[in-house]
Amino acid sequence: GLSMHGSHRVAGDRTVAAMPETAIGFFPDVGATWVLPRLPGAVGLYLALTGARLKAADALYAGLATHYIPSDAQADLPQALADADLSGDAHAAVDHVLEGLAQDPGPAPLKEVRPAIDRCFGQSSLDLVLRALEAEGTAWAQDTLETLSKRSPTSMKLTFAAIQRGRHLDFDSCMTMEYRLSQACMAGHDFYEGIRAVLVDKDNAPQWQPSAIEAVDDETIEHAFHSLSEHDLVFDV
Repeated sequence: GLSMHGSHRVAGDRTVAAMPETAIGFFPDVGATWVLPRLPGAVGLYLALTGARLKAADALYAGLATHYIPSDAQADLPQALADADLSGDAHAAVDHVLEGLAQDPGPAPLKEVRPAIDRCFGQSSLDLVLRALEAEGTAWAQDTLETLSKRSPTSMKLTFAAIQRGRHLDFDSCMTMEYRLSQACMAGHDFYEGIRAVLVDKDNAPQWQPSAIEAVDDETIEHAFHSLSEHDLVFDV
């Protein structure tokens, strides 16, 4: 999450990038509501709802990584950065170092399903996303529906709304929004149940409340975005 905001994000052979919070009753945070809506097409929403795990080629394709450097070449990176002249344009100097070591990670599987992602996840509501996936009728769509069926319905509706709003907000406003959402999750059921099921008991069988997307109250979702008045997260100018 933190690395998304870095100017240079290096992926390697063991890189796995994901925001899997809907699997534990939460939402993609640490500024993800600003970053994900700005990825190509509907890729950000797809990643936010499904928690899909991206390896190096996909991370580079999606824009989560800026360079791919194989593991065997990474040993040279610290010394190359230490030797770089950062007294002028440091950003350009780091670019030069990374580009000297970067390689092609190979084809990105995400690219092959990108048209379907944009078709299905470019909808105006979560219900329409699910309908589009059903209509798609491919193995990828069926696998995606299966994944979503295991996610917290409340978290998915909260995440969908947050990503939609985040595309129109500046970074500070996204962080304030995320703080409000975090407090709503703390006051609810699914976050505690998700942590229990995935990280504590590890039975991977969370009992979400409510258990169906259609049972999630829209007013509850809307209330999560309301101001916390004097308890809001604010930034000094």
